[in-house]
Amino acid sequence: MEVLRPALININGRIYRRNVIKEEQYEEEDYSYIGPPESGDLAADEACDYHYIEQTDKGFRCAIDVPSVLYKYIIGKKGETRRRLESDTKTSISIPKQGVEGQIVITGSHKAAVSSAVTRVEVLIENFRRKQPFTHFLSFPLNHPKIQEGFLRFKDEVLKQCSQDRGVEGSIFQNPAKLHLTVGTLALLNDMEVRKAYEHLQDCQNFIRDITEGKPLPLEVTGIEFMNDDPGMVDVLYAKVRVKDGSDKLQMMADQLVEHFVSGGLMVKEWDRVKLHGTVMNTLFRRDSTVEDTGGPGRQTVNGREAFDARNILKMFGVYHFGEFDLNTVHLSQRYSTDCTGCYTSAGSIHLS
Repeated sequence: MEVLRPALININGRIYRRNVIKEEQYEEEDYSYIGPPESGDLAADEACDYHYIEQTDKGFRCAIDVPSVLYKYIIGKKGETRRRLESDTKTSISIPKQGVEGQIVITGSHKAAVSSAVTRVEVLIENFRRKQPFTHFLSFPLNHPKIQEGFLRFKDEVLKQCSQDRGVEGSIFQNPAKLHLTVGTLALLNDMEVRKAYEHLQDCQNFIRDITEGKPLPLEVTGIEFMNDDPGMVDVLYAKVRVKDGSDKLQMMADQLVEHFVSGGLMVKEWDRVKLHGTVMNTLFRRDSTVEDTGGPGRQTVNGREAFDARNILKMFGVYHFGEFDLNTVHLSQRYSTDCTGCYTSAGSIHLS
């Protein structure tokens, strides 16, 4: 991070400067508000729109829902972060025991002090939440029996004709039951957040049906592509998916789903438009057969991957036809999971028709 150009973070419409303090186990980060000067009244009401600050016999109190996995970032090394927050804001911060889901409760003699502490805790939570690995993802399933059949034929033909090419072998092919298009990823850190995400997905039902006119969306899976600049050194090969009538309805659905979840604070927007891709080959699978491919091209971060030479595959199968099917569901899928059909376990879904 550059000293003269510090990273900024937006919390509830307010911009804060991120100041990094390095510690042994993790980086603790302090924040300072960089907006216009505020009156005392504005500071007192700073968090009231998002958290209810109630008046009690002893002062003021505010309870915040925080996943237990994030408690340690509020506590800090040997309790230093909590003590500093309490000292700076003249409040008391009560945190449940590690592993016990509950609320962080902030109390103080003055509403402005409680509001300030709430904001600082929210900033810490938001920052460290972004560092958590994602647990769920929105997806369009591609595992229709016709597509699975076409994929298995593709795998057989590639192994027959290209197995002599460097790095090409059976273990790097996707599990046919888990073929999907990733729309976006989410870090849902407890059951309450999973329920919230499911409710958000339900909220998308109307605009999804407006786009599809309340009907399943006929799709065609034809062709393959890669996203780096060297076809001789490829880590991930994707199947191309398009709407049969040539419309952009699939893209519209994906983009609006992401916008809805981003606006709800459940997803971080990574691209201007969702890159619709269905992974068919991934070198992560070679390293560990339990690895699940659910991210976009920017998410593959494992070191020491052995790329494969895809030049002959692209030449021979560049317009390969995997099949056609009618898409009728959007899933909130759980990462690293398998249901009774071999697909990802779904935490909820909506239908296009």
